Amino acid sequence: MTIDNRIQVVLIDDDPHLRQALGQTLDLAGLKILPLSEAKGLAAQLERDWPGVVVSDIRMPGMDGLELLSELHAQDPELPVLLITGHGDVPLAVQAMRAGAYDFLEKPFASDALLDSVRRALALRRLVLDNRSLRLALSDRNELSARLVGHSAPMLRLREQIGALAATKADVLILGETGAGKEVVARALHDLSSRRNGPFVAINAGALAESVVESELFGHEPGAFTGAQKRRIGKFEFANGGTLFLDEIESMSMDVQVKLLRMLQERVVERLGGNQLIPLDIRVIAATKEDLRQAADQGRFRADLYYRLNVAPLRIPPLRERGEDALVLFQHYADEASARHGLPPHELQPAQRALLLRHTWPGNVRELQNAAERFALGLELALDNNAVEGSGVTTVEVINGGLSEQVENFEKSLIAAELARSHSSVRSLAEALGVPRKTLHDKLRKHGLNFGDSSHGDENE
Repeated sequence: MTIDNRIQVVLIDDDPHLRQALGQTLDLAGLKILPLSEAKGLAAQLERDWPGVVVSDIRMPGMDGLELLSELHAQDPELPVLLITGHGDVPLAVQAMRAGAYDFLEKPFASDALLDSVRRALALRRLVLDNRSLRLALSDRNELSARLVGHSAPMLRLREQIGALAATKADVLILGETGAGKEVVARALHDLSSRRNGPFVAINAGALAESVVESELFGHEPGAFTGAQKRRIGKFEFANGGTLFLDEIESMSMDVQVKLLRMLQERVVERLGGNQLIPLDIRVIAATKEDLRQAADQGRFRADLYYRLNVAPLRIPPLRERGEDALVLFQHYADEASARHGLPPHELQPAQRALLLRHTWPGNVRELQNAAERFALGLELALDNNAVEGSGVTTVEVINGGLSEQVENFEKSLIAAELARSHSSVRSLAEALGVPRKTLHDKLRKHGLNFGDSSHGDENE
């Protein structure tokens, strides 16, 4: 069992009266404390990145304060340990300071002296952990790039956001279309966080039958309902100390949403048929493909749960917004598949590259990954014909023809693909394609493409 990260001060003293008095002082100052009568076994209950400080008497039966200091610093040399000494123990306390103790207080001492030392130690601890998180984010940057492949501006921004959020304790709401990679992002948030050694529990709420969703999430006691013959630990409880990823949260019933809101606010869970409130130390990452604000306005999702989840939203851009990332990703997955099947890698031809760039990928990365697998197996690169309405570009036109015709069709397909995106003016379209507006007008006429109903009007300039 580990000590809850909400505990700020572990107070150890074998004298019950002094322990009670010091505990009251810290409690009245608004600090969450855990009073203990002995030091033995404490180090095993503290995670390396536990965010609190330890206050301990030096002279105690069993393990004394110096032995505790040595054991704690063997696990984390930067953990602040404050020692309480008697009048004759000052030389011993000086020795402890040289050994790495944060501070020592000689009995009798004023309450303000204790509070001042503890608050300074907590501030130092926060700084140390913040620096650790930063170093972790920097060292794992290459790993994150390997998981979330792409060089487009939306992907660079997404990786920056993941790096910033991973180091926090905030719950996260991931927004993304089907196949965009919501679970990949959730796992990255977990693996780059201080909880990476804890469990990562993924559950798709949309795949659970209404009759079992509460039991799956919250667990149940024997006899809670017909067929409940033994206790079941729910997903929330199973994820204690780690991260719970809850996909398709929009599919939850209103009753389950109420219980989820309570768990998020109070960080406790109650099994079905039980009366015990079980404290939880988990991070919840929820994901949805829907607009939850709109769902709340329509009465299909609780507004209070939406606002509770929407503190740290993270939007995954669909593949159609990521430009040439489609080519990079396709080659990445094709090479992986070739290696997995023991086949030589295949190179994309110009016509195939044009086809990939033009495709709007309704199935996002999942669809691309399947296409890359087929390509690696030597099968025809056949995508659904998703020609932009009015563009006149088809899959056959892109693939067939000589070099000159392929270049013309490639240019036409790129302009048509950019036209399919939302542009408020010809200026923004020209900037996206990197050409002067006059050149763009000429190419639009050449290929029979139109910018809305007034592609040549001054209002679009």
